[in-house]
Amino acid sequence: MYKRVLVATDGSALSEQAVIAAIDLAVLSGAELVAVNVAHIEPFGYFEGSMMLSQRDIEATQEQTNQAAQRIVDRVAATALDKGVRNAQAIVMKSNQVAEAIVATAKNQECDLIVMASHGRRSLARLLMGSETLHVLTHSHIPVLVLR
Repeated sequence: MYKRVLVATDGSALSEQAVIAAIDLAVLSGAELVAVNVAHIEPFGYFEGSMMLSQRDIEATQEQTNQAAQRIVDRVAATALDKGVRNAQAIVMKSNQVAEAIVATAKNQECDLIVMASHGRRSLARLLMGSETLHVLTHSHIPVLVLR
């Protein structure tokens, strides 16, 4: 059925449901699991004239973001191995383009399924915040399982 399943997670309760489904699917199909979290790159300033952070503060904030992201995917990989998944990887991508990073990771890791959650936002909220899930759906060349 599937050989490598990628699960995208941000550590939220909603994405944890996708993680559980992806692990169960990997166990049932004998697939490997690739857990990915996209760590946002911290900006130097939000707009011209804003208070700028020192380089040290920026690096410290970025390191905290990276460590938090790594803890999330490490927890997913450990859970997958405990539940019988034969191989689980934990990957942190550093990007502000979440959907592109997910699709690129799936391609680079030769995954044949992406599992992710959708917040199900509609109308104005979707227009303002965009939909990473929709972007993955429209740009992925492999199947995407979306859980709401």
